Amino acid sequence: MNYDNFTTFNVKIENAVAWVTFDYPPVNIQGLPMLADLTMLAQKLETDRDVKVVVFQSANPEIFVAHADTNFLKNMSAIAVSRNEVKLLDLQVVLERISKLPQATIAKIEGFARGGGHEFALACDMRFAARGKAKFMQMEVAMGILPCGGGASRMARQIGLGRALEIVLGARDYDADQAEAYGTINQALDPEEIGPYVEALANRIALWPAESINACKQTVYASIDKPIDEALQEEAYWLYQATSQTPALKRFTWADENGAQFDMNNQRGWEEMVIGVQEIN
Repeated sequence: MNYDNFTTFNVKIENAVAWVTFDYPPVNIQGLPMLADLTMLAQKLETDRDVKVVVFQSANPEIFVAHADTNFLKNMSAIAVSRNEVKLLDLQVVLERISKLPQATIAKIEGFARGGGHEFALACDMRFAARGKAKFMQMEVAMGILPCGGGASRMARQIGLGRALEIVLGARDYDADQAEAYGTINQALDPEEIGPYVEALANRIALWPAESINACKQTVYASIDKPIDEALQEEAYWLYQATSQTPALKRFTWADENGAQFDMNNQRGWEEMVIGVQEIN
C-alpha cells in the first residue's frame, strides 16, 4: 500500500504502526486540502490489514491541528434549512470515517488543538497530551456557530453533559492536566515522556491480530450508543467475528492442553505472556 503524495501530512509505516505527521505550514489549518488527504488516507487504511495502529502527530512544535479554515466557513449558507433537508458537513463525514477506522487510532498532541483540530483529536480512539505544550479549545459558540465536526456530540458521550457544555460555552483554553481531569484525553504527560509512552503503547497494540483490534473497537463504540441488552448482543456478535478470523481458538486450546491457565507463574505474568502467545498462529 502506497502512502505517499499527501499534501498536508506525511506517513511512515513501522512495525504495523502508521505514523501520520501533519506538516502543512504555517499552522496546519484544517481546510479542504487536509480533509481531502484524510479521506484518501481513510480509503487506504480501511482495506490495509497490515497496519494495526495509526498515530497522528505534528511536525509543528506549537500546533497539533488548527481550527477549520475560515475560508470555507465564511461561505456557509446564511439561510436556515429544515431538518429533512439538512446534510452532514464534509468535516463531520471525514471525522466520522476516521473514528470508524478498523485500526486503533492515537492522537499525540504536543501543541494547540482548537476547534476542528480538537474535534479531530476527539474522533481518535485515544489522546495523549504534553504538559506545557498542548492547549485545547472550542471557540465556535463565540463566533456565532457551534462545534460542527462532532465535537460537542463526542465530548458529551465521553465526559458528560455538564463538562461538555462548560468547554463549548466557555470557549476558553484548557491545558493537558485540565483535559486529563475533564476526561477529554487519556493522560497528560511531560514533554520528554509523551514520545516514548505513545510509541510503546502503539507498538504493543500492533502485536495483536488486526481483526481482534477492529472487533474490540466496534464493541466499545456500540456500548456508548446502544441499550445494555443490545450492546451485549453486539459484544457477542463481534466475539464470533474475531474467533472466525484470528488464531484465538488455537491459543485457548494451547492454554488448556498445556495447563497454562492453571500455572501460578502465568497468572502473575499475563502482561508478558500475551506477547509470547502471539507466536501461536
